[in-house]
Amino acid sequence: GAGPGRAVAMGQQEPGGAPGEAAAGPAEVRLSRRRWAVVLLFSSYSLCNAFQWIQYGSINNVFVRFYDVSAFAIDWLSMVYMLSYIPLLFPVAWLLDRRGLRLIALAGSALNALGAWVKLGSLKPYLFPVTVLGQVFCSLAQVFILGMPSRIASTWFGSHEVSTACSIAVFGNQLGIAVGFLVPPVLVPNVEDVEKLAYHISIMFFITAGVATALFILVIIVFKEKPLHPPSRAQALILSRPTEEYSYVQSILRLLRNVNFLLLMVSYGLNTGCFYALSTLLNRMVLHHYPGEEVNAGRIGLTIILSGMAGALISGIWLDRTKTYKQTTLVVYIMSLVGMIVYTFTLSLTHLWVVFVTAGMLGFFMTGYLPLGFEFAVELTYPESEGTSSGLLNVAAQIFGIAFTIGQGQIMDRFGTKAGNLLLCSFLFLGTIMTAFIKADLRRQQANLDNEQT
Repeated sequence: GAGPGRAVAMGQQEPGGAPGEAAAGPAEVRLSRRRWAVVLLFSSYSLCNAFQWIQYGSINNVFVRFYDVSAFAIDWLSMVYMLSYIPLLFPVAWLLDRRGLRLIALAGSALNALGAWVKLGSLKPYLFPVTVLGQVFCSLAQVFILGMPSRIASTWFGSHEVSTACSIAVFGNQLGIAVGFLVPPVLVPNVEDVEKLAYHISIMFFITAGVATALFILVIIVFKEKPLHPPSRAQALILSRPTEEYSYVQSILRLLRNVNFLLLMVSYGLNTGCFYALSTLLNRMVLHHYPGEEVNAGRIGLTIILSGMAGALISGIWLDRTKTYKQTTLVVYIMSLVGMIVYTFTLSLTHLWVVFVTAGMLGFFMTGYLPLGFEFAVELTYPESEGTSSGLLNVAAQIFGIAFTIGQGQIMDRFGTKAGNLLLCSFLFLGTIMTAFIKADLRRQQANLDNEQT
């Protein structure tokens, strides 16, 4: 529902129920109108950052020729995102808990813009190290972005819309990858003349830098720490807890002793790692079977993502309605495996439309799984910080992403694309088995229910 009066809409920064008030009963629960602006703005700079992740990989062959480096070197421009995330996640998650959402949002959008401007200095073939540096800044920005969706959702949104809000926040990243598949092949055609190529690349880099800068300015203006009133009972409870009790290291150790969460963490990592490898290597896979089809390779990537966004939104709404976390997660995982098998065996049939259909089916379930994993994790680990649980999920995803990208790339070079895709199928099968063993211990649901009864 729409939030009450203008005062709330302005969302002044005031503590949401100091510990002293807790005794008198939790703070009043209300929704702020600003919440949609906050989640859409986050979604937008997350989009811009994800675009910068895949903008090289989606035209891998063009950048290989422009910078005169190996395909593996261009793959690293994608893997650097995964690599920098692993050591930096914990310091950033700690900052999120200590300093709050606004600082993290400012840092993420600022680094994203900085990376985009640095890339503008890499428009000569011998300046590959500069483009690497720009991509490193963007990869740092991503650390400040990936763990945010579930935190934004629970800080700003009511219990009946929290999964939908999380889906919208994850959406931006997916849409960015989609744009990253669609736009670079169109803006940067595979022309012979290096001068012309540099000109086309410069247009892409300039547009990106302009958009990233505009979004950073908007974050400064629009993004507030938290709404005036807590949006749900579960959130009011967290706000009424004294902060001294909370130890970050203890929280991580508790999570790593939670067997259900560990199973989810590994199975989430396997699924998302497959998705990262598939995205990074897609241009190479499609061009191997369909030479000269750069633009269609990008469109196939776009199809994977767009159908995945539909899957993510549907699964978010379905979770808010049914609360069937375990069942939904398992069904979607099984379908990801089926989709991957079908994609693997139809890629070489020399009919491009078949690849579009199978890639779309694969994307619907594989990407539809992302917000499911986040929300299921928050349920299994409440009242631990959402930033910590989703951060651990992301670390697993990045580790498997790097391993699968390198492994599948090497197998593709030696044994062909089918062998590389079968590697992913086997790991998705493993993930499906693990998902089946997770017990649905829904702690956040229980907290909301207990509160309604009291």
